[in-house]
Amino acid sequence: MTIAILAAVLSYTWLVEPRAGDDFVALPVGIVAAIGVLNAVRTGEWGVAPRALLPGLRAATLFTIPLVTLFLAAGAALGTLHQRGNVAAAFAGLVLWGGSQQWILQTVILREAQRASSRTTGAIVAALLFGALHLPNPLLTLVTLVGALGWCAIYDRYPNILPLAISHAIGTLALLYAFDDRIIGGLHVGYSYLMLDSGS
Repeated sequence: MTIAILAAVLSYTWLVEPRAGDDFVALPVGIVAAIGVLNAVRTGEWGVAPRALLPGLRAATLFTIPLVTLFLAAGAALGTLHQRGNVAAAFAGLVLWGGSQQWILQTVILREAQRASSRTTGAIVAALLFGALHLPNPLLTLVTLVGALGWCAIYDRYPNILPLAISHAIGTLALLYAFDDRIIGGLHVGYSYLMLDSGS
């Protein structure tokens, strides 16, 4: 299932999006969501263990605060720290988007990697794959790799994606506030990042 997810995402970001824009984004999202649901039905893991919620929130908070502080401090030092639009609306959207990514990362990619290796190695492999999906955007690839290492470690112990969705959303907001598009590439990945980088 991990291979199918990687194929769907990479095909879209490198082949479909450059030719069709965002018109067909529902296709890879639908494919990945269907794979996630199929996996959850098959394994019984939906990523919402109630007992894991509060300890997961504590762990995610302890992981997220230093990263957000680092982003904002770096933005202040570079002079790129800036205001943005409606924070509440952006946060709500990012919780949904981040939560969907976390659901696939944790319940499918992490678990399959762990079944093929070990708990620790599986978390590292899952994080590497998640980071690689954000290539060739250098900052985003590094940030998502580090983020995924922490998120996978947290989920492995506290299997609830809500704390990770919130962490993902806050981290993304911090990046957007801390850095301008020249540094974060507008959060673009794949071929669209290369086109941005080339000035096309």
